[in-house]
Amino acid sequence: MPGVATSDVEVSLASNKGFWLLLKCEELFVPYVEFPWFRQATLEQITTVEWPTPNHLYWPLLDVDLAVDSIRNPSQFPLIARPATVSRRGAVKRST
Repeated sequence: MPGVATSDVEVSLASNKGFWLLLKCEELFVPYVEFPWFRQATLEQITTVEWPTPNHLYWPLLDVDLAVDSIRNPSQFPLIARPATVSRRGAVKRST
């Protein structure tokens, strides 16, 4: 028989595509393609997660903050950082 849950948030399974988060009774998949900050993270970094407010998750070992809504509906949060490019003259150009 399973024991009593001691955390309101936990990572239940990680794979090469992403990981599953359990938030109380809700299960959410966090795909690396939508959340690239986790792609190279260790299992310890991914599983060390805090849930300070109902719509806020924090991974302290990665210094990553996410809104729970951004996991539920990633298409409504399309902002993903893009790397800067350097021109032939050496000027840094930010992608938009």
